[in-house]
Amino acid sequence: MVLQRDAKLNIWGWASPGEKVSVRFNRKSVSTIAASDGRWKATLPAMKAGGPYVMHIKGKNTIQLEDVLIGDVWLCAGQSNMVHQLSLHNIRYASDIAEANYPEIRQFWVATKTSLTGPEKDFSSGSWKSANPTDVEDFSAVAYFFAKQIHRKYRVPIGIINTSVGGTPIEAWTSEDGLKDFAEIAATISKNKDTSYVNHINRKAAASQKIAPAIIDKGLTGEIKWYDRNFVPKSWQRISVPGYWEDQGLGNLNGVVWYRREVNIPKEMTGVPARLFLGRIVDADMVYVNGRQIGQTGYQYPQRRYAVEPGILTPGKNILVVRVQNTGGKGGFVPDKPYHVEANGKIIELTGYWHYKVGEVYSPTKRNGVESISAQNQPTSLFNAMVAPAANFPIKGVLWYQGESNSGNALQYRELLPALIKDYRRVFSQPLLPFLYVQLPNFGDANYLPAEGSWPILREAALHTLEVPNTGMAVTIDLGEWNDIHPDNKKDVGERLALAARTLVYNERNVVSSGPLFKSSHIDENKIIIEFDHIGSGLVANDGEELSHFAIADDSKRFVWAKTRIEGNKVIVWAEGMNNPKYVRYAWSDNPAGANLFNLEGLPASPFRTDK
Repeated sequence: MVLQRDAKLNIWGWASPGEKVSVRFNRKSVSTIAASDGRWKATLPAMKAGGPYVMHIKGKNTIQLEDVLIGDVWLCAGQSNMVHQLSLHNIRYASDIAEANYPEIRQFWVATKTSLTGPEKDFSSGSWKSANPTDVEDFSAVAYFFAKQIHRKYRVPIGIINTSVGGTPIEAWTSEDGLKDFAEIAATISKNKDTSYVNHINRKAAASQKIAPAIIDKGLTGEIKWYDRNFVPKSWQRISVPGYWEDQGLGNLNGVVWYRREVNIPKEMTGVPARLFLGRIVDADMVYVNGRQIGQTGYQYPQRRYAVEPGILTPGKNILVVRVQNTGGKGGFVPDKPYHVEANGKIIELTGYWHYKVGEVYSPTKRNGVESISAQNQPTSLFNAMVAPAANFPIKGVLWYQGESNSGNALQYRELLPALIKDYRRVFSQPLLPFLYVQLPNFGDANYLPAEGSWPILREAALHTLEVPNTGMAVTIDLGEWNDIHPDNKKDVGERLALAARTLVYNERNVVSSGPLFKSSHIDENKIIIEFDHIGSGLVANDGEELSHFAIADDSKRFVWAKTRIEGNKVIVWAEGMNNPKYVRYAWSDNPAGANLFNLEGLPASPFRTDK
């Protein structure tokens, strides 16, 4: 456990009504009496960083908590990019995992739980783990790299309370009080408190779904299964991997497609552990080598990295079979990912032509206009169960990585994010609680013409939230992947959050903690002159090329790419043939690939626009 330094320490629990409870910790003692409902709370005085200590809690029974540290505690919240454990990135960060030896960096992982009826009093489960090569794989990668930087810099214990759930909107993480100014959301909260109403809607939604009779996968029903080494394929067609089957002649197919490839393996790659890299697959897969299943994944987002035990691969011809299941959208193998088998220091590429056969086609399912209520996507649900129980626990600040699930209401995010910050400051009784957040990275197809999108609006909301006092932002417009909503680079995200903390929270004055941020602009004849804050040692195109992704427009608001040059802390933009420019945008698209305005410290500029 890690407790917050320099703050009064609340210790609470449950006992018999009227029972006396005493707490002794670090040479301090305090007593209290349990209330009529059995709840009790005792408050110890603020203490300096240190430990380990032992805490004694005595009532009718005695509880002894050992190895308690005092340091800085950070609440780390959001959706899947905050969830993503180091284990999901263990190829890129193999050395970081192997070298993790930080007993004073600890994480408490909050179990996923929802409540629509109101705040919970306690977490359903959870435990503290320290950063060692075994347990660190369960740490949030972003939170760990943040904690590592802060711990190494200030030599204080760091506690991470990781409360995050993939695919969840900001409204789910905000309290009822925090959403009271949003009338439509408040109405939803009120309705959802009625459990009978929620159950009625979900029963109605289930009944409205028309499901076609089950069709059994042909690959699993024959006398010899399609993954069997003795299976003889007939009428299998050629297909390219990576790639989606809808782009290769299998239009609008939801179902099961089997992929097969013969791979020649040299003797030196056999008899030893091997790894099979299959990029990412949409949606689910089961993988077989020489008739033996070596792994499976049930949804599209994780990287497919399967261990192959010694003895499975044999010298010469080997049969690799992948059963791919997809229920909507494009199915198949995501491009621009690693596809190979690796053993004994050698690699055999698996990209190129495979063969396929359709094993099952799913008939369309229809709902008669009734959608179920998914609790984790409902307003207040995750706050109630995964944040509220920690309200008495003093913290140093909040790390927030979320926004992807709010792309459908991106404009409202400009109000929702400040509302969340205000809410957490109220809940934790800290009016200026430091709040550090990640501005979303680049993602999706690159645009080579000026374009619109929902993600730039989310980034703009993050940029404007810096107007809220005691907030900091990590710009990650250079860290994304066009084909992966969960980019592999988590270290730079955590370290950029740590840079923000060093200036905002730990009061370092000689640290450049941000890339360039738009300050102002003015028009000079046919040019727009843009000034920036946080230029550090100077503005630069990080690739040595002309600045890219600047677009300007006149009153028509038809944006065209601009010519650019850097002058001091300013960027001058113009376009041939445009005599009266009015507006400028930078990196304004879902994936402004190659946006290259940085400061000399290597931190990227935030996207922005002047047309509001």
